[in-house]
Amino acid sequence: MATATHAAIDNTFDDPGRRAPLITGKHDYTSVTNLVCALAERRQPPLAWYVAFGISSTVAAMFFGLIGYLIVTGVGVWGNNAPVFWAFDIVNFVFWVGIGHAGTLISAILFLFRQNWRTSINRFAEAMTIFAVICAAIFPGIHVGRVWFAYWLAPYPAQHLEMWPNFRSPLLWDVFAVNTYASISALFWYMGMIPDFATLRDRATTKWRQLAFGIAALGWNGSARHWMRYEKAYMLLAALATPLVLSVHSVVSFDFAVSQVPGWHTTIFPPYFVAGAVFGGFAMVILLIVPARQWFGLKDLVTLRHLENMNKILLATGTMVGFAYAIEFFIAWYGGNAYERFAFINRALGPYAWSYWTMIACNLGASQFLWLKKVRTTPWMMLIVAAAVTVGMWFERFVIIVTSLSRDFLPSSWGFYKPTAIDLLMLTGSFGLFFTMFLLFVRFLPMVAMAEVKSVMPHGHEKPQQQPAEVRGSII
Repeated sequence: MATATHAAIDNTFDDPGRRAPLITGKHDYTSVTNLVCALAERRQPPLAWYVAFGISSTVAAMFFGLIGYLIVTGVGVWGNNAPVFWAFDIVNFVFWVGIGHAGTLISAILFLFRQNWRTSINRFAEAMTIFAVICAAIFPGIHVGRVWFAYWLAPYPAQHLEMWPNFRSPLLWDVFAVNTYASISALFWYMGMIPDFATLRDRATTKWRQLAFGIAALGWNGSARHWMRYEKAYMLLAALATPLVLSVHSVVSFDFAVSQVPGWHTTIFPPYFVAGAVFGGFAMVILLIVPARQWFGLKDLVTLRHLENMNKILLATGTMVGFAYAIEFFIAWYGGNAYERFAFINRALGPYAWSYWTMIACNLGASQFLWLKKVRTTPWMMLIVAAAVTVGMWFERFVIIVTSLSRDFLPSSWGFYKPTAIDLLMLTGSFGLFFTMFLLFVRFLPMVAMAEVKSVMPHGHEKPQQQPAEVRGSII
């Protein structure tokens, strides 16, 4: 039955006159609830989950161990030198902040534009945003060197400080921008899960689960008044979160754009960084959601239509990023600034040329395969493209930061940066932390927004008295 259903959906993609459905299979409200709640309610998760969690948690533990080693020993364990004072630490920070942008785009902007195809994937994206921002926030904190004095960065009144935080510094702008983004994103994520928490509370078979989900559900009972207030609050948070897609990574780009360093001092950085962040974020969503739909039996809820739409956005933003690459070279030539021209020529032909062409091949080359419908609708093919884009977006940040710092105005100040084993292991460890948090999320919380999925089902707009009694409190 399942094979025939998915074969029919594949045929729908070949028919230009029909739009593929958002939900496949013969599902009703009860079956959707059972499917989504299955993993969270199991006493023992699948063996594959234990294997994945064991690997990721071990890598995450190594990450925290290396952070402790860095604090005790000093930032000299990194390969940072003069003039490359920023290296893997800030590269990783910008990379992880960018990864979180797809969550806000999918959840907030597509919600405001009433794009119903977001309903099965928004929970993945929202969770990814929170975990990526947590990973990002670690690196500036340990980059300051004397971590135990990091609170000096906060603008609090104190007489013993000889220097106050400079509010004109873009580094302080980052603090406010990223904290605001993390707060709104976390609240938006939690708000969307309240109806699903109530469903898990009502289905709980143990007292501790009933208590935990009962507290999380905030007394939700599915009444019309609760739905009215929920929808107003959700709409308000979506409206607040939408400008953050543009503002947060624009502020991060100001770290570079307001400087005088050749290769950084450019007005294209804010839109360039935003497009790149959405590009890399969608690639990470695809990397997470394609295996999840396979391993957890979510193919009926996360269909090929969802995946193809995400790949179309990946293609669009990838083309924007490629255009930005070309514009950088054009402006460097058109502006007549010899230092600017040298900075971009050095990227393509200098000692770090290998990283530049890796970036071009992964971001611009790999994404162009998405023009082919077969690539956009074949899971293993889109996984390869998404993995290439993720690698390419990390190298983009490496190219921007390291190549510009290593070749400054004067040859006498040039230097070559080479990462140490600690640099490479901490990058790997940040991925371990990210996947550890994501695996805990899929184990204990609903991966799909049940209430929103039910609202887009063919019978999702029936009157309350026509709905099954056991799930009446968890649908719109």
